[in-house]
Amino acid sequence: MRFSRTMAAAVLALGLSAGLAPASFAATEMPFTAQAFDAAQHEGKPILVHITAPWCPYCAKQRPILDSIESEAAFKHLVVYNVDFDTQKDIVRSLGAQKQSTLIVFHGAAEKGRSTGDTDANSIKTLLQKAND
Repeated sequence: MRFSRTMAAAVLALGLSAGLAPASFAATEMPFTAQAFDAAQHEGKPILVHITAPWCPYCAKQRPILDSIESEAAFKHLVVYNVDFDTQKDIVRSLGAQKQSTLIVFHGAAEKGRSTGDTDANSIKTLLQKAND
């Protein structure tokens, strides 16, 4: 059987759409606002707060690890807030964080765990799983 251009285009389109499908499983990243954070907590959502700084080498190492983990289906309901260590000091203080590269997970209003400076993919994933519990 020979492929026509129409069939080839259909196969290509199907392949491309299949490649995009995992994006629907990605966690939701949102700008941190007290209102959004409070709403996510009130709704009982799993939450990650990543306290980061553009100059931080640990934060730079965490970013691709977090991107990979957040794209997994198990974390599709995770809400992620990135808090800038330098410009959002009031939020950093309210969360009790001392340093950039701090990861804090919540399930609703309950804090389930935190780490600072962790760049091990397995331990970061274990921490994020606590948000789903």
